[in-house]
Amino acid sequence: LPMAFSPKLGRLRADVCIFLICDVQERFAPVIHKFASVVTGAQRLTATAKLLDVPVLVTEQYPKGLGPTVGDLASAFADAQVSKFEKTDFTMVTERVKEALKNAPFQGREHVVLVGLEAHVCVQQTTLDLLEMGYGVHLCVDAISSQQPTDRAAGLTRVDRAGAFITTTESVMMELIRSKDHSKFKEISGILKTMKPEDPLSYP
Repeated sequence: LPMAFSPKLGRLRADVCIFLICDVQERFAPVIHKFASVVTGAQRLTATAKLLDVPVLVTEQYPKGLGPTVGDLASAFADAQVSKFEKTDFTMVTERVKEALKNAPFQGREHVVLVGLEAHVCVQQTTLDLLEMGYGVHLCVDAISSQQPTDRAAGLTRVDRAGAFITTTESVMMELIRSKDHSKFKEISGILKTMKPEDPLSYP
């Protein structure tokens, strides 16, 4: 008989999650489908991280060639708990990142919320690695893209089937506070109102 399997519900709380921002870099800006939507989503998460004390892990793929994280986003990192890693592997889960995940402020957190680029390469490979390590992986599809919409759709379908949770930045933010009575509700609502993509990514 097959083993009984009850999938995790993937419930999010601020004290059990990490926000991951994958390779939102300058050279991608002109070529990624609806790049501005990705930046806005990453800014939302960064602002939320500051309010709710969620650690943020950022990677940059070969920044010598692809440039740094775009300025609009990098400036948002100022007061957040941000750890940044350069990489040449496509996955965010390099040996250095694996070590970091075992230590403060990341250890003991079972869920990751992921945004960035590109859906079918770095985001997909990162998601599969994290699922294999036992993390719950939540993909904010309003802030994940590729150069080609077909590649984006294929990447998201692949990780959905592999067991990732498909979600959005707004859904994550609301789940983390759960109530209008939360002390940060007004600030979170303000972030959602002021940080809105003009041309949002769609799903599926």
